[in-house]
Amino acid sequence: MGLSALRGGVAFLTRLPVGGGEREWDAFRATPAIFPLVGYLVGALAALPFTLLSAVSQPGTVAAMYLGTLYLVTGITHADGLADVGDAAVVHGDTARRLDALKDSQTGVGGALALALSVVALALGAFGLATATGSPAVALRIVVAAEVGAKAGMALLVCLGTPAHEGLGSAVVAENDAAGLLPVAAVALPAVLVAPSSATPALVCALLSGPAVALLVRRWATGAVGGVSGDALGATNELGRVVGLHAGVVAWTAASTLF
Repeated sequence: MGLSALRGGVAFLTRLPVGGGEREWDAFRATPAIFPLVGYLVGALAALPFTLLSAVSQPGTVAAMYLGTLYLVTGITHADGLADVGDAAVVHGDTARRLDALKDSQTGVGGALALALSVVALALGAFGLATATGSPAVALRIVVAAEVGAKAGMALLVCLGTPAHEGLGSAVVAENDAAGLLPVAAVALPAVLVAPSSATPALVCALLSGPAVALLVRRWATGAVGGVSGDALGATNELGRVVGLHAGVVAWTAASTLF
């Protein structure tokens, strides 16, 4: 993994002003392990509001700050992918009609509903995390693990998927195969290491949620639109983050009750 690939990954997955051109893009799309690596960066930046847990007595304020920071760092490209998938998912008809809905720049009812539910669920997950843990260190670790897991899910799709149609997402998918999964796992694993024993179950659940969501998205995308597109990658990122955050909160609460 070179600096060119990392720069390309940050440019593709965030709005951070790192520059990057065709050389960085080509290096990134041939290196799927960059996905979870960028997840550490995004997760750490998005989790900054949770460091204020001790000073701010309102979990709702921390949750709102988390959402604002997250989308300031990442932009709405992947959220737009989720909206497109939502539109395609509600189409009645064959693959061609679903692909038309996927490519349509206008957001329909299915997309609006998918996006609204995602943002609400993410806000509730962040609120639950701020309320349940009460610890800035644990909350930050869970946010990072969920983000790394979401990006690992994108990498899994890249390694196991087949392109649905021409586009940026398909250019990444066509470049990789299952051999890239081992480096992805190696990069993602540190997200659950060196943690207090009480936090380990929460971190594992948060991390594994992204790949689990990716497998479900892959199954839907293969049957519904004939393969994995950039929109499917975006949907995996958004849904993987949401599920990861909630899974981390549930696992933390259960572990705290038991131990």
